[in-house]
Amino acid sequence: MKNINSKKIISMIITILIAFSLSGCAQGKASAGLSKMDKLKEKGKIVIGTSADYPPYEFHKSIDGKDTIVGFDIEVAKEIAKDLGVELEIKDMKFDGLLAALQTGNVDFVGAGMNPTEDRKKNVDFSKIYYTAVQCVVIRAEDEGKIKSIEDLKSKKVGVQMGATQEQLAKKLLSGSEIKPLGKVSDLILSLKTKKVDAVIVESPVAKSYIQQNPSLIISTVQIKSEESGSAIAVKKGNEDLVNSVNKTIDRLIKAKAIDKFVADADKISE
Repeated sequence: MKNINSKKIISMIITILIAFSLSGCAQGKASAGLSKMDKLKEKGKIVIGTSADYPPYEFHKSIDGKDTIVGFDIEVAKEIAKDLGVELEIKDMKFDGLLAALQTGNVDFVGAGMNPTEDRKKNVDFSKIYYTAVQCVVIRAEDEGKIKSIEDLKSKKVGVQMGATQEQLAKKLLSGSEIKPLGKVSDLILSLKTKKVDAVIVESPVAKSYIQQNPSLIISTVQIKSEESGSAIAVKKGNEDLVNSVNKTIDRLIKAKAIDKFVADADKISE
C-alpha cells in the first residue's frame, strides 16, 4: 500500500514539474516575442542615466534630510516615465560614461543636458531638442578686466567637462589655450577658484547656478559660438518606439510651456 501511494505521489510531482516547465517555456517564448517597448512596460520601470553635477539640469539636493537628485532634466524624465506608465529609476555617473552605459543596456535613456552632435548620432539615437542654451565662459571676478574675448584666452588654462560638447568647442576654437578636461563640473569650478584653471566653459543655466553659489566668480563677456546647441534625450540605436514616445512627451511639455516652469523651479532650488 505504501509503495502504491509513493508511486502516485512521485507521478504527481513529475506531472507538476513538467507543467511548470512548459509554463516557463511558454512565458519565455511570449517574452521573446515582445517589442522593446513592451518589455520595458513589463519590467515596470525605466532607467535614466545622468550626471548630477550640472545644476539646474540635474544636481544633488538634500530634501527632508535625504540626498535627492533633482533638476529640470529629472522632471522631464519623470514625465517620460509617467506617459509610459512605469516608474523612474535614476543612475548617477560621470558624463563621459553615459553613452557607454546606454549601449550596454545599463540605462534605458540618457538625460543630462546632452547635445545631439553628429558624432554622437553615429552611436545613439536622439529625441527632439527640448531646451536650448548658449555657452558661457566663467572666470574669477578678479580677472574681469583681463579676460574679455577669445583672444584673451590664448595661453590660458581652460576647464571643460570631459566628453561634453564644451570639450570639442574648446579644442576647435581655442587652439592657443591649454584645455583641461575633468569629469565633473563641480571639480572644474573648484579648479577655477583655486587657480588651477583660468576659465571654465559651461552652458548659461549652469554658469548662473554656480556663480550664485560662488560670488567670487562671474560670467565673462567672451562669446563662444556653437552650431551644435540644444539638449536632447539619448536612446540606444534601433529603439524607435521609445524615441517616438519621448518625442510625444516633449511635444506635450513644450506646448504646455512646462519645461520653462521646470527650468525656473530648478533654478530656485539650486540657489
